[in-house]
Parts: sequence; structure tokens; C-alpha cells
Amino acid sequence: MKKSLSVILSVGLASSMVLAGCAKEEAKPAPTGDASKSGEPVTVTLAGWGSSPEEQDLLKQTIQEFESKHPNVKVKYEVIADQYMDVIKTRLIGGEGPDVFYLDAFEAPALIEKGVIEPLDSYVKPEFDVADFEEPLLNAFKVGGKTFGFPKDSSTLAMFYNKKHFEEAGITKPPATWEELQDAAKKLTKTEGGKTVRFGFGVAPELARQMYMAQAFGGKVSDDKGNAAFASPEALKGLQLVVDLHNKDKSSGEPKEVGAGWGGEMFGQGKASIVFEGNWAIPFLNNNYKDLQYATAELPTVNGKKGTMAFTVAYVMNKASKKKEASWELISYLTGKEGMKTWTSKGFALPTRKSVAKELGYDKDPLRGALVAGSAYATPWQAGPTLPTVMNNFNNQFLDAFLGKSSLEDAMKKAQETANKEIAAGK
Repeated sequence: MKKSLSVILSVGLASSMVLAGCAKEEAKPAPTGDASKSGEPVTVTLAGWGSSPEEQDLLKQTIQEFESKHPNVKVKYEVIADQYMDVIKTRLIGGEGPDVFYLDAFEAPALIEKGVIEPLDSYVKPEFDVADFEEPLLNAFKVGGKTFGFPKDSSTLAMFYNKKHFEEAGITKPPATWEELQDAAKKLTKTEGGKTVRFGFGVAPELARQMYMAQAFGGKVSDDKGNAAFASPEALKGLQLVVDLHNKDKSSGEPKEVGAGWGGEMFGQGKASIVFEGNWAIPFLNNNYKDLQYATAELPTVNGKKGTMAFTVAYVMNKASKKKEASWELISYLTGKEGMKTWTSKGFALPTRKSVAKELGYDKDPLRGALVAGSAYATPWQAGPTLPTVMNNFNNQFLDAFLGKSSLEDAMKKAQETANKEIAAGK
């Protein structure tokens, strides 16, 4: 998972992509793993983006285990280091896309809409155990009742809190409600010479982190037609809670206000006592701030409801692939219980299957347990093919409101109007 989550998706895929996909579509192969007539193993191409050396080693291990158990299929794995989605789209347009590739939930709706991703439901057998997946994560790749990908890993957001700061402030347990968070953030904020040197709560003022807050009182980020809808009274009610901590209580701040690059760094440096971060923050903190005494908990409830965000990636199949049975063999292993156990065994990524999380002990893990618990009720980082436009306009204006440069209502109305003009112009 990436610590910077505001990724810009270019939704305009040329119509030639659809034509390329249709031109290469064929009758469903016989269930032989697409074995060649010579009896040689079929080679399936798999593409993904770069990650840490440790994660790359785990994926290689998982692929090797797959090949040993499926001698009829060989995997040619390629890392696309830069401009991943641009490269994938270009290759799909040119009819040279990989058989199987990573697809982020954020990117999925636009690509699915273009008809270039193979629906997987017809390949699934009972033993694959679809019900084992956390439902919100699986639903992120379902459109019109069809499943276009199975999530390979995920992370939700959990509350990271500084145990030493809590002890000094006399706070004996992590806040369980937004009201308790508000109270704790005030107690934890520290000023010197009239300047805030430590915020009680570190905030990422972007839609990727605040979508669930817009939904807490029944609001929406976008409507059924893909138009921005975050300026509704219901959405504003949840977002106002975030803004008020900064502008009224003076107990929260964003990383740049204390010279940090992101929430994990802000927290590690002791410039925020609480941040909402994902699984990616754990190795970062453990490697860079070895003396830091911290713990995690589920996010505080808002309006009496549990909520968090979920960031997930699936393996999907190119609809134009000529090796669909072999491609499904690979996908079903990588997202099956055995393959997922190997891939997530070191904790760099968290399982999307409940049974794997339990078997690896992540559901009881002192740091990862809260992240696993959130998977059952999380809001996936996804809101249809227009989300990039919605996100860009939200982020541009929400930051101004958070910093007190404009009212939240005015900022969100301006952002919504601009977003919807851009969406209409793109139709």
C-alpha cells in the first residue's frame, strides 16, 4: 500500500480499448489450463507495480509455490516501476496487455466500465470459498452483480496513539467515540511560546481519508449518476467535525504544519499524539523510530457508528487474454487461502480472507488487530469512474476549509460545482 493515497486516475480510455478487447475475445477454452498442443506449460504474463525488496521476495516465493503445484502453467512476472496505469492502459489499447495484473480499487470502476476486464464468476468453484473474503473488500471489485477481481491484500485505517503522551496527559485508554477523541486531542496538544509544537491529533485533509466522515451522518461523496454530492448537509455534518478540531479546538494539524511529509512521520517525530494510518505505518515506525512507544485501536465511532477506510488491490484478468483458464488458475491460487497465506505471512500486507487473517494471528495481533477488525465495516476507497475528478476538486477546497481560509460550506459548494462541470464536460 502507498502512504500517499491521492492518486490521479485518468478515466478517459480511448474507445479503441474496447475494440481491442472485443477483437481478441474468444470462445472459452477447454478446462485444460490452456495447455499447448506440444504439452509444454502455458506461460501466463503477470504485471504489477514495484514494492519493497521483502515484498518482491514474498511474491516470487508465492509464484514459485504456484508453479510447483501447477506444472502446466509458468508465470512471467513483470514489474512496471513508473506510470503503472498509463502503461497498462496503453498495452490494453494496443492488444498487448498482460494476462493478469494488479488493479487498485480506486482505478477499477473506470477500467471495468470500458469492458476490458474479464468477469470471474463463471470460473469460480465452491472450494474457492468466496464467502471467506471480507465483504467490503470484495464488493470493491463488483459491478452489476459481477465480480471482476479478487482482492489480494488490503489495509484499513486504525488509530495510532503515543502511549507516553497518553500517560503524561492522564489518559488511560484510547478514545472510543469522536467526543472522546475531541477531549483527548485538547489534552494532548502542546504549545511553547504561543506556538503549537505538538498536535493532539494529526490529520490528512484529503478525501481518501475523510470519505467515511462524509458518510457518517448519511452523506455521499457522489450520487448514482457519478456527480459530486459532498456538499449536502449530511456530508458537511461529518466533515465539519474534522475542521472544528483544527479551527475551533486548535488541537489538530496536518503534517506540513509541523514540517512533516505525512502522518506516520508526524507521529514518529512526536509532533502528533494520535494519527489515523494504515498497515504501512507499522514497518515505517518500527524501522525509523525504534524507541517510540505506541499502540493502535479501531477508529472512534462517529454518530454512534463504526467507520474507517479500506485500501485494496485485486488481481484481474485481461478480457482479451488467450490463456484464460491458466490465468484463472493463477488468480485463484494467489487469492486463495494457500497463496494468500504465503503472500501476507510477514505482515507487509494484510489478508482479505478472514480465515487467513485468523490463521496468521493478525486478528489478535497487538498492532494489526484493529486494522483487521475494521475490514468488516470499512468504506472502500472507491466511488465510481468519476472519483478522480471528485477527489481533485474536494482536496483543493477542503484544505482551505481545514486551514480556516474559507468556510466548509462555501468550500464544498465551490468544489462540488466545479467537479460537476468537469464531469458534464467529459460525458
